[in-house]
Amino acid sequence: MSPSLLKLEDVHAYYGPIEALKGISLEVKEGEIVALIGANGAGKSTVLMTISGALAPRQGRIEFLDQDITGLPTHEIVGRGISQVPEGRRIFPRLTVNENLEMGAFLRRDRHEIDADRATIFEQFPILKERRSQLGGTLSGGEQQMLAIGRALMARPRLLLLDEPSLGLAPIVVRKIFEIIRAINRLGKTILLVEQNARAALTLAHRGYVMETGRVVMADEAHALLSNPRVREAYLGEG
Repeated sequence: MSPSLLKLEDVHAYYGPIEALKGISLEVKEGEIVALIGANGAGKSTVLMTISGALAPRQGRIEFLDQDITGLPTHEIVGRGISQVPEGRRIFPRLTVNENLEMGAFLRRDRHEIDADRATIFEQFPILKERRSQLGGTLSGGEQQMLAIGRALMARPRLLLLDEPSLGLAPIVVRKIFEIIRAINRLGKTILLVEQNARAALTLAHRGYVMETGRVVMADEAHALLSNPRVREAYLGEG
């Protein structure tokens, strides 16, 4: 059995007086793709923000590589090996593709290895190599998503957090993005995926968690969730 990379235990998080996470517990093991699905407003993105340090939990514990990272600032969490690709991509539109990738490595000092990693990303994303001198804001939505993933990989994370990577993209581009995610996982990267497209997410993932109003209401192997009648009706559009 693969070792545990990330654990959340009874995590509660708030936006002001509003409790967004109501005791979340989940686990991600080394080498997995774990999908987090649920309706809009269920708290999926809040889970990622809490893991990455953008939102400090009021209660509970977050462990990464058996170390307590609860409430650490984002730059320390990135330094420990967690990178997030945010919802909406949020690349730097006035920086070039090359400069955006450099921003992903801002905590690193190993210049030679940074250049090698960028070369690897250009192999994985040939379109980014073609566009390397182009401003990020002039890329298509799919190209921006590839750039956002590449930027996160430049930090050399052990765990990649992906927040709604298919959002706003055409179906043919979505298929390409999910192929890229699968390829990244096969190269050894562990992934926690938040995705509105539940069918695509569960088809890609090894395991999944279903969230409703700030709580995990179901957890299982991804193939089991795909065949679960409740999941099929509520999230796959099947009556």
